[in-house]
Amino acid sequence: MVYAMVTSGEAGIDGMDPAEARQIREAEERESAKIVGVDTVDFLGLADGVLEYGVGLRRAICAAVRRHRPEIVITNNFRDTWGGQALNQSDHIATGRATLDAVRDAGNRWVFHEQIADGLERWGGVRQVWAASSPEGKHAVETTETFERGVASLAAHKAYIDGLGWELFDPAEFLESGARQAGTRFGVPMATTFEVFSTGFGGV
Repeated sequence: MVYAMVTSGEAGIDGMDPAEARQIREAEERESAKIVGVDTVDFLGLADGVLEYGVGLRRAICAAVRRHRPEIVITNNFRDTWGGQALNQSDHIATGRATLDAVRDAGNRWVFHEQIADGLERWGGVRQVWAASSPEGKHAVETTETFERGVASLAAHKAYIDGLGWELFDPAEFLESGARQAGTRFGVPMATTFEVFSTGFGGV
């Protein structure tokens, strides 16, 4: 499993210069990933907080897909809200929408052909894109046995959490509320939900 991080989250800590925040947040992301068994974290290097849907974002994600050759790509919720009145962030929206296109771009040798000329091979093997925590999520994965690792993974982002000023933030409580609610919907103790998109693009 590979994490491809479009940005390094460098604009996410108000009281810290982005150059410093980049180093700290990349280190925390690597530690967080390791806790849940992810050995490779690929930082794509785009600017945090100002992502725009378009060719540049599609190109960066397409290159990551061609490099790592996944069958399932997981992105974040990219609907306008998290459900109800809770607004989503523009970076999440842009990234998720670009991901849907980039997985198809990756299978077309004539889209971003310079990547292929530089040694990447086209990859049309992505079968599905899963958008986590989407308000339209109708698919679930049980997380009962892995829940504690998820809590530890979130807690590894200590500098980010502290930078938000969440003095009373409890990672277990935060994750448990959503996990139990999703679990109730799907008949298990704890779960996480996804909106699943099939690419309709077969073959490599």
